[in-house]
Amino acid sequence: MIKKTVAKKRLGEFSEIKKNLEYWLSKTPQERLAAVDLLRSQRYGNTIRLQKTVRVIKLSSHKVTKPQK
Repeated sequence: MIKKTVAKKRLGEFSEIKKNLEYWLSKTPQERLAAVDLLRSQRYGNTIRLQKTVRVIKLSSHKVTKPQK
């Protein structure tokens, strides 16, 4: 039988996570966006862009009042 073992550690103890964060924060926003686009194209194929869904909500012209206490 396999014994389950759980070890709790502080997030600061994960040097690899810190190194990854420092690496990506050292990149420009354009470089980070290019990396995301590369990962997206690997996952979803070489589509130019993902489809966007836009929802337009028409607000009513009357004022909203707070309920009386």
